[in-house]
Amino acid sequence: MRLPLYQVDAFADRLFTGNPAAVVPLEQWLPEPLMQSIAMENNLSETAFIVRQGQGWGIRWFTPTGEIDLCGHATLASAFVITAFIDPQATELLFHTKVAGDLRVSRDGDLYTLDFPTRAPAPATAPADLLRALGGPDPVEVLAARDWFIVYPDAAAVRGLTPDFALLSAIAGKVIVTAPGEDVDFVSQFFAPAEGIPEDPVTGSAHCSLIPYWAARLGRDGLEARQLSARGGRLHCRLLGERVHIAGRGVLYLEGAIHV
Repeated sequence: MRLPLYQVDAFADRLFTGNPAAVVPLEQWLPEPLMQSIAMENNLSETAFIVRQGQGWGIRWFTPTGEIDLCGHATLASAFVITAFIDPQATELLFHTKVAGDLRVSRDGDLYTLDFPTRAPAPATAPADLLRALGGPDPVEVLAARDWFIVYPDAAAVRGLTPDFALLSAIAGKVIVTAPGEDVDFVSQFFAPAEGIPEDPVTGSAHCSLIPYWAARLGRDGLEARQLSARGGRLHCRLLGERVHIAGRGVLYLEGAIHV
């Protein structure tokens, strides 16, 4: 079986920045073990599989180790592939998911805006090993939603973290770290070594928690964000009640085929 494969740098203004995602358009869903094997072989933080469903698209996301409930950058990459190679006239795309409900992506030129649910974090008590594993100073706040949510005093504290990924991988869940920005409203990093992703370059789904937190703290709904990974990524954010808008661009890196 020959399947098309695309690799797109999402939340990127130029090649080799942002977060690379693989996208595999399908006529129908493959068996889950096969999709998992493809994602493991791609060895990217996420591989998205998409299937046309009526006026929209079904979408599923796999890390190298398992299926996840929500992924922003691979959704942006999927919208990029659809508008670049399948339906170039489309400006509004609807994605159906297994867990996160319906997601919408709008396109204005080369800018893609994701409409995602909020996941506001609430105060929580982190395991002592979690803060030790992050290798940083004492945080300002510890919260949690889907992911642990650790707030530091400034961007320098986030840049200076020295995570112990072996220890982090033994702690259940994913970890968002964040702080006020310097040239943007807030910065973040995202760690998920237990999912086969020591550090994710740019994490759209994390901003489902970051946007409501920083909108409340800063007192405004429109925000600019930067993820402080080695590749880096810029995100344009807005809080809209129980939804968030997360906008960015995509750059095509690879177009090819896989044989399974």
